[in-house]
Amino acid sequence: MKLIALLLIVAQVFIQGYCYAEETETKSSSAVNGSPPPAPKSTQNLFQLHSRNFDSSVSDGNVWLIEFYAPWCSHCMRFEKKYQQVAQKLNDLTEDKERRVKVGKVDGSAEKALASRFSVRGYPVFFLIDGWTVREYEGQRSVDALVKFSTEDYEDVEPIPFINSPFGPMGQLRSLLMGVGSRILDAYEYLVETKSLSPAIASIVLGGAGIMMGVFVIISVGLLLESKLKKD
Repeated sequence: MKLIALLLIVAQVFIQGYCYAEETETKSSSAVNGSPPPAPKSTQNLFQLHSRNFDSSVSDGNVWLIEFYAPWCSHCMRFEKKYQQVAQKLNDLTEDKERRVKVGKVDGSAEKALASRFSVRGYPVFFLIDGWTVREYEGQRSVDALVKFSTEDYEDVEPIPFINSPFGPMGQLRSLLMGVGSRILDAYEYLVETKSLSPAIASIVLGGAGIMMGVFVIISVGLLLESKLKKD
């Protein structure tokens, strides 16, 4: 009984830290973005995307050119104005066409789960999304080249295989693992900085909570399987 009570306390502290991390991230995201998913129309055809509006935006039936950037990246900063020109040109070229190309950008340093989902290894990097079909742009970083890739040359580029695609199982798994890892780190920082626990104790608490959750999952699966066997 004492062991169970201890595990319950550990789980409570872990959940409290996890919820605090989740609340902090939500507030931070709201403070930075401060709005629901971007409106369908934009004068510059350039949208700031993040984890809360990414999937709903790129699934609107249009083609999307997406840039992953980092605020500290000098190449990204130098290309910022040119990318605005890319957005304006694509808007002028495709606004009245059936295949409209919208332009978005994602701060990969802040949206780690999204960056992991796309296997981003450096900045800036560009992807063309058409439904579940994703192509990575590997050409020259210029306005005309990106516009031509988005409207014409994309057909010459092999799409990322679905199994490794950001919308496929591997992409979703990478995003999940990165998201869980970020939450665990946030919970650890909460226990150390807010609850003033030592790093060793915080690690033990997180480890104990993880073990307890694993045991709970195993027991739950076992009970479900046992009940099905009894019915047969």
